[in-house]
Parts: sequence; structure tokens; C-alpha cells
Amino acid sequence: MTLTKTDLPEQWLEILAPISDFTPIQTQSFDAITSGQNVLATSPTGTGKTLAYLLPSLLHVQQKQGQQLLILAPNSELAGQIFEVLKSLATPLGLTANLIISGASLKRQIERIKKGPEIIVATPGRALELVKDKKIKMTAIQTIILDEVDHLLEDSQWRFVKPIITRTPKTYQFIASSATAHDVYDQMAAFAPDLVELKIEQTEAKVVHFKVKVESRKKIDFLRQIAHIPDMRGLVFFNRLEDLGNAEEKLNFQNISAISIASDVNGRFRKTIIDRFKQGEITLLLATDLAARGLDIDDLDYVINFDIPVNLESYTHRAGRTGRMGKSGTVINLVSNSFDDKQLKKYHKQPEMRLKAGEFIPLK
Repeated sequence: MTLTKTDLPEQWLEILAPISDFTPIQTQSFDAITSGQNVLATSPTGTGKTLAYLLPSLLHVQQKQGQQLLILAPNSELAGQIFEVLKSLATPLGLTANLIISGASLKRQIERIKKGPEIIVATPGRALELVKDKKIKMTAIQTIILDEVDHLLEDSQWRFVKPIITRTPKTYQFIASSATAHDVYDQMAAFAPDLVELKIEQTEAKVVHFKVKVESRKKIDFLRQIAHIPDMRGLVFFNRLEDLGNAEEKLNFQNISAISIASDVNGRFRKTIIDRFKQGEITLLLATDLAARGLDIDDLDYVINFDIPVNLESYTHRAGRTGRMGKSGTVINLVSNSFDDKQLKKYHKQPEMRLKAGEFIPLK
């Protein structure tokens, strides 16, 4: 079955107007979730996985019937993004949702939960705290969704997630979603009988990958050159948090509009930075893998790996920030030594380019 807008409530038609066709993971998830199956959905970054589980899941939620749907995300940034999309779909249906994250006022969150939201989006640590306090009533939850399930399975997260899942009624529906959830089926199947795995392979995206050889000491100056490319808006990845401030300071000294974003930045300030970047007021946004987890920026043209990622999963997530939903994008890898070159070849074979007069051209 192909998912079309006629399968969805009329209240959503205006919200979903920008979507011409639903992606394979959205179509497959809709069929499986609406039929009540337990689902593990894996699909490349940028294929619309959030809508893939929200559209069918929300159709099962009943107005004014208390807590029914719980969505867990590994960090506050991603939880916030899910919540914003969710609100746009839930409100027209007369449904209410609460965002429950660490770092926000616990007292205020409890007051909101007392009003009886049908849907809760949460980070695991804060969610478990409220589950133990019986503010989140797991016996009432009918559906639980784990977004970025591969990260929720990490020890630092799983110690919160597992106690939450084990408190859920046996009849609940389980849904897990990720771009890189490899080899987690067996672990998830233990909590969800008859788990259906939906796996969309990486298609040939309109993303160009190439490398540029740059000496380590000249990398920041190279970023300065990249920043002068017309209409440049690049997300620059570093492996070490301590390098962000150094790069930001040097680039700003050279009058480059660059700002670093760390994972522990205040939520409101972080949103302001990201909004300014989306609007083109910031040329280069500097981040680590952790800081960029869940970062969703439409029409991002460039991802720049200042440092070559430490593994394939990291490379995949970084590259997935551009070329989303079939749009074009570019991944630039700065290679400083033979080790960088060797690592990069494991991730993605690509040509070597050089920057000349504001344009990247093949190295002859």
C-alpha cells in the first residue's frame, strides 16, 4: 500500500502541504504501526523518520483519556525537535502533549502532567524519575516509542530506559526508530514479541563527498577561506570539545561569523544560535558529534569534517545533516595525514579537491 494524504485526517492537510510524496519508511511504518505491530524501523538520516512513527501513532490516541503515548529521545535537543513536530500534528486533533526533559523545572513539569496530557515526550533520566514518582503512569501507556534507539541502548541511557519499559503493560505497542540501529533486533525483540523490522537501505543521495589535504596548523585558515565562499553556511565537526573555543576565537578574530555550540549550552541560548544559523546570520556553526545529535537544519549545503570521524557511524550521522529529503549537499573532509586518509577510505571513497578562487576543483 502507498501512503497518500487521503489516508490522513483533514486537519493535517495544510500542515503536510509541503510534502509531495511520502518516503518508503513513512509508507511502510504507517501500514505496520496502524495495524498494531511492534516495529523496529531503520532508515537513513533525512528520510522523515519522525513523521514515519508520529502519523500512525497519533491516530491511535484518544482525546481526554489520559496518558497513552510515551516517546523517549536520548537528549533534550532531539526531544525538543520531536515535541515541536508533534504539537503541530496533535493540536489540530484536540490532543495535548508535554515535554519532559532534564534541566527544566521539575515542579513545572509535574504541574503540566497533572492536567492529563495524552502524549509525553521525554529524555530517559527525567522520565524514570517521574515514573518512580507515579506522575507518569506506565500502566496507562499504550504505545512507547524509542527514537535514536541505538543511543538509548548505550549503558548511560539504557539504565533509565529499561526500568521504564519493564513497567509497561504487556499489551503495549513498541516502536523503535534510528538511522543506524544495526544489530539491535535481538535485544529489542526481548521486550516486544513478534517485532517487525523495517529496513530501508541507503539510496544514492544527492550528496557530494570529497577530501581536501590541509596541514593541521593551516586548518583554521582553510575554514576562513571556506567561509568566504558565496552564501556559505557550513556545519563544522570537531572530535574534541576543547578545539571548538579555540577555532571560534581565531575565526572571529579574522572577522568570520562563526560560533561554537556545545552539548551543555543552555537550551534557550542553543535555540537562538541554531535559529540564527538557519537564517544565515552565522556562516559556520562549530560542533561535536554529541552537540549535533538530533540537529535538524533544512537546506544545509555543507558539512565540513575539521577532524575525520572516529568511526563509520559518526561519519554517517555527520553526513546525514546535509542532503536531507533528497536535497543536494556537500561533505568536505579535511585530511592532514596518512592516518586521516586511511580512516576516510574506510567510510567513503571520494576524490581529492582543492579550493581555488572560491571554488572546489578536482586535483589534477
